[in-house]
Amino acid sequence: MTEPFLTNDAIVFGLLMISLGFVFYTENLKSGFWPKFYKIVPGLFMAYFIPAIFTTTGVISPEWETVNTTGEVVKNSSQLYYVSSRFLLPAALVLMTLSIDLKAIFNLGSKALIMFFTGTVGVIIGGPIAILIISIFSPETVGGADFDAVWRGLSTLAGSWIGGGANQTAMLEIYQYNPQKYGGMVFVDIVIANIWMAVLLIGIGKKEKIDKWLGADTTAIEQLKEKVSSFSKKVKRNPTLTDYMIMLSIAFGTVGFGHFVSSYLANFFSNLVSGIASETWRNIFTFLTSSFFWLISISTIVAIILSFTKAKNYEGAGASKLGSIFIYILVATIGMKMDLAMIFDNLGLIAIGLVWMSIHAGLLIIVAKLIKAPYFFLSVGSQANVGGAASAPIVAQAFHPSLATVGVLLAVFGYAIGTVGAILCTILMELSATL
Repeated sequence: MTEPFLTNDAIVFGLLMISLGFVFYTENLKSGFWPKFYKIVPGLFMAYFIPAIFTTTGVISPEWETVNTTGEVVKNSSQLYYVSSRFLLPAALVLMTLSIDLKAIFNLGSKALIMFFTGTVGVIIGGPIAILIISIFSPETVGGADFDAVWRGLSTLAGSWIGGGANQTAMLEIYQYNPQKYGGMVFVDIVIANIWMAVLLIGIGKKEKIDKWLGADTTAIEQLKEKVSSFSKKVKRNPTLTDYMIMLSIAFGTVGFGHFVSSYLANFFSNLVSGIASETWRNIFTFLTSSFFWLISISTIVAIILSFTKAKNYEGAGASKLGSIFIYILVATIGMKMDLAMIFDNLGLIAIGLVWMSIHAGLLIIVAKLIKAPYFFLSVGSQANVGGAASAPIVAQAFHPSLATVGVLLAVFGYAIGTVGAILCTILMELSATL
């Protein structure tokens, strides 16, 4: 991890904002090359891809190492993703959920849950199948003994791709993979998960064609979008400085409250979970010790409560648009974490990840075709597993800001079942590795 050209977060943030400005400017041009380009590639993907290019070329970096005057290696990192995910993301969820119509959300039906669970099953069976396939061509890639066994390391991917960071940590604790090699698994997680999110974002630009091929009925989704749009038009007004200040106070006041309560809840459940005698049950409930889990959950719950008050009228002053700004900044910081050159650093593990994710994607496509589920349910159901609460709302809001809450609710559910699903996946991977 060499030192990038730009290391000051203030400068890097400025660069990311310039790249977002470039995307929005070119996306709204009516003639020339750009309208044709954005018919193929959605702007949200470009908001993610341009920072990835900056990282790949060494202009910026999420992490790097330097050597001080005494010869000691010092690890450095950018705090932009942390700030975006812990402050801007929950604030965006509040602003986008203020005008939520829970009844219309529930009217979306069972297909959202079916696609979510399909994504979970895809991850569970994808791991062992990937090991079997790669072992044919490169048995050493899936080998290893004792705590160096590759299947132990892959268990952390299963935890991450069904639940999130807390579930990933739980799997590391359960199967005791060699900590010195764990970084390689984190690397695979970042690369494969980000490649898949990029594919989903590109697909959003072709959602009408995909829905037509799937034979999907998008009536419920369109009704929800229309309901929110109609409400927005009904309460629409020219926002004043007071409106912006009140919206920001609601958003970040909720975020502050979420951080305050989540720290207590995380500590409370840490003590509670650590007291569970059974190691298996102890690790299953590890997600309850995650302050991020509680932050996202509390922010969403408060926003849903506020949606039953006059606060929902701030949608007319542009609450969801303000939330979308925060989401785009988050997308840029996620793109910053993606070094495209890293793909070639460990081709064996990357191959496992690619096969694994292909099985997950293939199963989603088959089931979506069978039940005629819209591409929205496919992509959000997948991302609620693979990306979790940090990225599921990104994909959901790309369809419409009113749908961001769907991504959050599914992702939070993923935290709850993540460790159980990952344990099942790991048992199957261990069997596959020993065949």
